[in-house]
Amino acid sequence: MTPFSFEWQWNIEYMIFFGLLYIALGIIGIGIIVTVIRTGLQALGFMRERHF
Repeated sequence: MTPFSFEWQWNIEYMIFFGLLYIALGIIGIGIIVTVIRTGLQALGFMRERHF
């Protein structure tokens, strides 16, 4: 069942589960987007790679 099914009933358990799921997916997505942007900037020469 998905939240878009007609039989879906919003319970607190579903809200917690899907809330945490979407937070985790959002963090992963933001990390991937930041990595792609930084890699693109380094490839184009706008950002130098730093070695600590």
